[in-house]
Amino acid sequence: MKVSDILRVKGGTLFTVSPDLPLGEAVRTMADHDIGSLVVMDHGDLTGMLTFREVIAAVVKNNGSVGAKIVRSVMDDAPLTCTPETEIDEVRRMMLGRHARYMPVLNGKTLMGVISFYDVAKAVVDSQDFENRMLKAYIRDWPVEEEGAAEPKL
Repeated sequence: MKVSDILRVKGGTLFTVSPDLPLGEAVRTMADHDIGSLVVMDHGDLTGMLTFREVIAAVVKNNGSVGAKIVRSVMDDAPLTCTPETEIDEVRRMMLGRHARYMPVLNGKTLMGVISFYDVAKAVVDSQDFENRMLKAYIRDWPVEEEGAAEPKL
């Protein structure tokens, strides 16, 4: 399974912000749309990722307030990325290795979407459920052995 399979099911809604946007506005966008991340784009290029992790760290450092900070000052300026052709197992390893919950998907320099660890986990579980149903159906349709037939070789 590839990242493109997740994006096809997930849909194409993307939320991006400018690195010079006030952090408070970015947080409001995240809250209004019930999302945990924003892709930071500058003149059409990916420049970072803002997630609730960076927001919480900034709020703690600023005594409970976002203050006058801008997105650029708190974003992850070197986020993990993948392509639509990246295998899900590789994405899972990358995300686990960096404790990343969100990953932008790029085709060259074009932003195709963002996948979350939830999206990856759901895709894996859905795939396993399908496999289990197919195996159970196969076992139910197993032909009945005739009496005196030789044991099948394994």
